[in-house]
Amino acid sequence: MPLRVLLLDAGREWRGGQRQVWLLALGLRRRGIEPLVACPPGAPLLDRLHSVGIATAAIPMRADWDLQAARRVRLLIRAWRPNAVHAHDARSHAIALAALIRRRGLPLLVTRRVSFRPRGRIKYGKRVARFIAISRAVRDALMDGGVQADRISVVYSGVPQPAEVKPRDWRKECHWPAESVLCGIVGAMTHEKGIDRLEAIARRIPPEVRSRIRLLLLGGRPTGRVAIGGIDAYGAGFVDEVHDAMAGLDVLWHPSNAEGLGTAVIDAMALRIPPIAFAVGGLVELVEHGICGILVPAGDDAAFAQAAATLVADPAKRKALGECGPRRAALFDVERMVDGTVAVYEQLLGVSNTRAASKSG
Repeated sequence: MPLRVLLLDAGREWRGGQRQVWLLALGLRRRGIEPLVACPPGAPLLDRLHSVGIATAAIPMRADWDLQAARRVRLLIRAWRPNAVHAHDARSHAIALAALIRRRGLPLLVTRRVSFRPRGRIKYGKRVARFIAISRAVRDALMDGGVQADRISVVYSGVPQPAEVKPRDWRKECHWPAESVLCGIVGAMTHEKGIDRLEAIARRIPPEVRSRIRLLLLGGRPTGRVAIGGIDAYGAGFVDEVHDAMAGLDVLWHPSNAEGLGTAVIDAMALRIPPIAFAVGGLVELVEHGICGILVPAGDDAAFAQAAATLVADPAKRKALGECGPRRAALFDVERMVDGTVAVYEQLLGVSNTRAASKSG
């Protein structure tokens, strides 16, 4: 009988974490491991899983320690009898802990995606059999919060390699000049992702360079044409074919204040688009400064603006950085992420040759 893993995710939107759950569920099925994914009703993740025939359960998860959600998860565990429970965000982590009260024999794994120090003895106590950190920066933050090193495994997030990409012509769509340099921000348009820094960064770019830039916002709510720090920008909102959308960029801006890893940066490098990012969290492990992208000191808007101006003015440098991207991005592909996660399952459950056994069966 194949291993069964219950994956929990409380996200109501489609963001980087939900994309990783989606990719993991697909990868587990390819390896003969049976996933069941529980997430809120109406979540985009639920619809995507339905479309490919992966088993799901729609469970409202309204808050941490949502006891009604915990009861539903507990009933699901009783009926489906998984070998392990794997929570993928803070809310599902708490709900899983409540659901597993008096079920000591069922291991709980928690993926941690943020690089700040955790708080709370209950959530980070020994009932969690293993934390999966998506970077060494996340691992170090967990250890700073008191989690023992032998309870943490580092498994980097992974993204699919782009294939048959058809770059969107954003200049044509937005009626921008052919000679403009298109910079983009990809992901959630939130404070932690640095969206509120864009105005200050743009104002620090010399006017003669700034006039050449057009800024595209891929994520969040669509806003249409806006001005950011004197730069003509367009808020396209969420786009489904992200590789096609990103392939139309010249440079990726990633002004995140804190980042567990940064899958949008991996996507950009795979597409030969050089990223500029603050040297925070897992981005330091991801971007080789001066080789496949540019890292600037954390919180230094002037340094970010200078890097942006340099790449706008120097297409040869953009090309050189971009050409090195695919080699680096290949180290963070989906199969490595799935293999790393399966290895944690095997170690935790005391099972060997899971993939070979499932294929032979």
